[in-house]
Amino acid sequence: MAAKKRGADVQRRLRFTHAARAICAVMGCTNPTRAALSEGFDQRLCRRHHEHYQRHGSPFRGSYTAAELKPHRQAVRQWLKANSGSLEVKQAAARVRILYHSAGPAEPAYRLKGLSPRERARKAWARLREASVPPEKVVAAWLTVQRTISNDPEADTKPEFARVQAAKLIHRLASGTRKTWEQRDANDRLVRIDRLEVYPRSRGRVLREIGKDVEAACEGLEQSLL
Repeated sequence: MAAKKRGADVQRRLRFTHAARAICAVMGCTNPTRAALSEGFDQRLCRRHHEHYQRHGSPFRGSYTAAELKPHRQAVRQWLKANSGSLEVKQAAARVRILYHSAGPAEPAYRLKGLSPRERARKAWARLREASVPPEKVVAAWLTVQRTISNDPEADTKPEFARVQAAKLIHRLASGTRKTWEQRDANDRLVRIDRLEVYPRSRGRVLREIGKDVEAACEGLEQSLL
């Protein structure tokens, strides 16, 4: 009975969404929304812009390139060096350390399948801890994104975009798992080396979770920089 009720509710919501919007909300796009194609309840975006949004945190603005980030990263490093003794910077770094130490045991990237986005985010913080990534690097990633957005006339200014962009930078600091195994013969001579490299996908809800964490850790700090 409960399953039938849920099924009826899904059909009702689909009929509503189909009537609500048929065309993607991104300016200039004439593609049908995912709801119009019966691919879900998304009334705003077409399939292409939905995928873009999942990867970048914005349906229209792409992720910043290394060249776009470079001048702002340098400015942030100089600012953090000059203000390393300030209470605000120390508090932000301390909050990142709390994220590290409350993340639980680290897991290799190939064991993340089936975990919730919240758990995958916690494992990302644990990998950063195990890789001995200084908390100041995490703080610098958040401030670099904030400074880049503030100087970008075409930026998506919604909080989610900043969270995802910062999370992508943080994710790269210690995202993957790399292992090697040596195969030797009976005379202990090296026969071959097997390698395993696994990198978690940098998209979706896990980036939003990481972004929320670092935003909370660095709350208000960007106001001192900007």
